[in-house]
Amino acid sequence: MSETLHHQRQAWSTLIVTTLAFTVCFMVWMMFAVIGVPLKQTLGLNATEFGLLTAMPVLSGSLVRVPLGIWTDKYGGRIVMALLLATTVPAIWLMAYATAYWHFLTIGLVLGLAGGSFSVGTPYVARWFPQHRQGMAMGVFGAGNAGAAVNKLVAPALLVAFGWTMVPKVYAAIMLGTLVLFWFGSASDPKHLVPSSTRFVDQLKMLKDPKVLRYCQYYSIVFGGYVALSLWMVQYYVGEYGLDIRIAALLAACFSLPGGVLRAAGGIMSDKWGAHSVTWWVMWVCWICLFLLSYPQTQFTVMTVDGSSTFHIGLNVYAFTVLMFTLGIAMAFGKASVFKYIANDYPQHIGTVSGIVGLAGGLGGFVLPILFGVLMDLTGVRSSAFMLMYGVVWVSLIWMYWTEVRRSPVLGSASPRF
Repeated sequence: MSETLHHQRQAWSTLIVTTLAFTVCFMVWMMFAVIGVPLKQTLGLNATEFGLLTAMPVLSGSLVRVPLGIWTDKYGGRIVMALLLATTVPAIWLMAYATAYWHFLTIGLVLGLAGGSFSVGTPYVARWFPQHRQGMAMGVFGAGNAGAAVNKLVAPALLVAFGWTMVPKVYAAIMLGTLVLFWFGSASDPKHLVPSSTRFVDQLKMLKDPKVLRYCQYYSIVFGGYVALSLWMVQYYVGEYGLDIRIAALLAACFSLPGGVLRAAGGIMSDKWGAHSVTWWVMWVCWICLFLLSYPQTQFTVMTVDGSSTFHIGLNVYAFTVLMFTLGIAMAFGKASVFKYIANDYPQHIGTVSGIVGLAGGLGGFVLPILFGVLMDLTGVRSSAFMLMYGVVWVSLIWMYWTEVRRSPVLGSASPRF
């Protein structure tokens, strides 16, 4: 009995400090969403160059997810997470002394390692809990995505008070403190490791599984889209509605905060109703929100019997924020439900598969901001970013319908518990 109680205490302690570490990592990962705005003006960047700047940390954070997931399976999440946190501290500090565009791009690649923490923490915390509670555990850990919202609250205050160079200095200190807390609050269990006879090549064979590819597609929307929009929204509010950067960051947090915090609720829902049901409805909510967000500010003239009349159609800042808030909630649920699929289908390879799926989501977060910038430069229409995402959601809905929905009930007592 005492051994069971001790294990439960270790499980919850590990979950809490790992979630804290992931929150700080995500806050650092999203740093350019705020400091990128003054950098864009200082360096004279166009929309495409700004998109590349914000996306560089996402690129490296995505590429390291597969090896980090595999190393977590083999060596344990505690040591891998601690080394990752320690590696990012110098890069964060050096950001304050960068002056040229290529400096920021290069340091951003190293800074992006913080984004790989997701592929470490997911299998690490999941294995501390029984299968029927793994959705909850991964959802609680995934709530660390709220670090994107924390960044939008903390960074603007530091930027306005002390200048943008203070932001990386403070973040480096926070990361160092988080490393200490994580090391003393976490634990390791040799039973959670994959047998040493398992080969690297054998684990990578998961890439051939069509189900893994399907989960990659889903995650490229709910996570990749979340990351891309979190990076893009502050400057969108500033450009579209002419807001001060502090107000813009606060309103952008209305998307980022529920998109992170409510991931735990999505995990619990996935445990109860199944990953398939939750993901299916998430995609439809995203489709509706993105359809409405895609409509650009439009002014047109109609000839009436009394002469010409001019009309304006477009979302004001309040309607836009409400739609973004709703979209953030849907994406939070979707991020949790996709990983519930993985926990049930690949219990022995959670680290490897979560790394692969996380890679796809991260690459979505890398490519989308660049495409947002390209479309903005080509069309001059800011809402073209939402038009692009609307099309990608269509792909997921069609794929999901033909591979899952036609074969099983969507809701109700007969719904499969994926």
